[in-house]
This record gives sequence, C-alpha cells and structure tokens, in this order.
Amino acid sequence: MGPISRRAALGGGLALAAAGATPIRPARAQNKPIRIGVLTDMAGAYAANTGPGSVLASQMAIEDFAKLHPDIKVELISADLQLKPDVALAIAGDWFENKGVDLLTDVPLSSAAFAIGQMAREKDKLAIFTGAASADLTGPKCGPNHLHWAYDTWSMPHAVVDALVKEGGDTWFFITADYAFGHSLQRDSASFVAAAGGKVLGDAPYPFPGTTDFSANMVQAKASGAKVIGLANGGTDTVNCIKQAAEFGLQKSGHMVAGLLLLINDVHGMGLQTGQGVLLSEPYYWDLNDGTRAFGKRFSARMSGGAMPNSAQAGQYSAITHYLKTIAAAGPAGAAAMQASGREAIARMRAIPVQDPIYGHSEIRADGRVIHPMYLFEVKSPAQSKAPWDYYALRRTIPAGQAFRPIGQGGCPLVKA
Repeated sequence: MGPISRRAALGGGLALAAAGATPIRPARAQNKPIRIGVLTDMAGAYAANTGPGSVLASQMAIEDFAKLHPDIKVELISADLQLKPDVALAIAGDWFENKGVDLLTDVPLSSAAFAIGQMAREKDKLAIFTGAASADLTGPKCGPNHLHWAYDTWSMPHAVVDALVKEGGDTWFFITADYAFGHSLQRDSASFVAAAGGKVLGDAPYPFPGTTDFSANMVQAKASGAKVIGLANGGTDTVNCIKQAAEFGLQKSGHMVAGLLLLINDVHGMGLQTGQGVLLSEPYYWDLNDGTRAFGKRFSARMSGGAMPNSAQAGQYSAITHYLKTIAAAGPAGAAAMQASGREAIARMRAIPVQDPIYGHSEIRADGRVIHPMYLFEVKSPAQSKAPWDYYALRRTIPAGQAFRPIGQGGCPLVKA
C-alpha cells in the first residue's frame, strides 16, 4: 500500500479492514468487527507529530496482526480533531454511540484527552492516548477506562533538565503554550529544575493554537538573564521557537535552549545546523536497535517524504498491537467482553506481557501509565550525520522504573483506592 494522501485522510476518515491470505488456524466466530478510531491532528501544529503518520502506524499494526489472525476482522477509521476540544469530544461521542468504535486512540490535545477520558469512563469505553502528553492523564485525571502510552510531560523533560542543570544551566525561563499541555510541561520541568538545585526566573505564556511570532517572548527570555530557555510547547511551535531563538542570537550570547518535548520530525523541521547539540529525550528512535530499525524502514517506505516515525507514531503501533494481541488471546467470548467494557479490556491488557519491537518490554501500571525505558539523546551536527534521518547520538538510557513519575506521586485516585 502506498503513502496516505492528506486529502484521503481529511475526507471523512479512512477505513481499513484487516485482511490476510490463507488462515493459519480454524476460523472463529466473531459477532462484530473490532473497530479502532484514530482521532488526530491532520493539518495543525501537531500534524507532523501525529496525523497521517499515526494513521499509517495504526494501519501497519492491523496489517501485521492480520497476517497472524486473518479470521479476526479489524476496521480503522480516522478523523481530524482540528485542535479544538469541543470538536474532539463531539467526534468521540459519535464514534462511541453510533460508529461502534471499541478503541479510541491518539488525541494530540491534552485538554481534549481529559474530556474524552471522562466520557470513556461514563460510557465504559476504551481510550489509549499516544499523542496527548499531560502527565495529569495518569495523575488527578486518571481513570479506569484509559491508558497513557509513549511519553508524557514528566518523562520527556526529566532527563533533559537534570543534564542541563548539572552542566551549569541552573537558571531557567519558560516560553509556554497557554493550555493544559503547556502548563503541565512547565510545571513538571520547573519541579525538576528546583530538585536539581536550580531556579526559575520567569515565564512567558502565549495563546495556543495560532501563534507563529515569538519575538516578544524571546525578548522577555533574553532580558530575564536565565541561562536556559525552556520551551514548554511542542510541534511546529517548538521548531519556530528554536529558529527564532537563533535569529535573536540567544545561543550565541550564551543561552541554552531546551526543547522539553522534541520529536525527531521537529529536529528534521529545524535542520541539524540549527538543532545541533540540543538535548532531548524520547522512548523511541528508529536507529536504536534491530527492531526499531526494521519498523522505521517499513514506515518510511510508505510515509510521504520518506519520514521516519517518531515516538508518538511508534506508540500507536505499540498500543494497537498489544490491544489486538489481547483480543486474540481472549478468544471469541473474551473479545466480546472487551468490546462491551473498556474496564474489562484494560484488565485483560494488563494481565498479559507487553512486548514489541518498538519499546521492548513495557508495563501497564494501576494509574494507567505504560512505562518503558526512555533515552537521552543529543542532536548530531551536520558533519556527524551520515545518512538521512541520522540525527541522534545516545547519551544515556533511563530504566523504566526511573523514567516515569513514581506511581505514588501523581495523585491518581485509582492508586489511592
């Protein structure tokens, strides 16, 4: 199958029925197909982070599952949430009530994910968030009907802040997207600064979405005298901030710029000349090991422009793969029970090992956080990069038990109970 066109993705959703060749075991009875909905950003600030790439990764997971289980029918639909919580909630409600969606995934907007998590709880449906980043999803906003895969605002900046403070970056100023995700990212990052012995000198929030000119924020950051400018944002906002910081000469004047939630497509967007030396943390990099390379090359061959997958898109593959693995293991009656109840689905997903070529071994905690190792990378210089998308040098591996917020510190009511 060739790359996904944006027109096809935007045009009312994309449907895929998983199909295979000769069955490898006797066909089983199935009351209705498994239906998965990818609610994503197709044209906004997070389109490169999720968008068509998340839809493609979901397709790949279903296709790989179909080779092993051709008798289990799986369908995929997708929609653009337009980075509007009300739009996202309306689509989610329609999917759950009228479209028979059994699993809703992605949702690269934390405020929308909060509302959908609550809806899933009320309707006993299942949501797995791979694009949303706020760690509150497994903290005060945790729930029995959703999981948080890939990364969050605690795990991504943790290693970066710690490393920068140890290297002398002990005073910080934040430029922050003014909504739930940005606030969470600044709050968690600021706590790491304080824990490492540093100090936050100020912040400059900006309206999201829609801001493209960050010159006023850069002036405030430079005037603060902070050694590190922390970017509590993501997607094209982070790319634009790093480019404009270079235009304002912040790095040349001795400031360090920290992208607190950078993904590989962001590095690609800014280029190695601008991004070289930047520290970032991700749970997935295509050139990390044989398993990540194999998936990355398969994905790149089908993705428009040959882009490699980032951690959110790889997380889509990981999450859907484990969900479908659980469906197969449950048998017809168990699968029907998983479709009928999101709580039942999570209980069964937690009961079997989470293992794939993306993140290796993972664990689903009681608060809904899926934990796995994280990696601290440094962006290579143009001279160090030897091939397309050869962007990262590994500096440190953070074990799963250290990479994510301790389960007792998030304030999740499920853990307290």
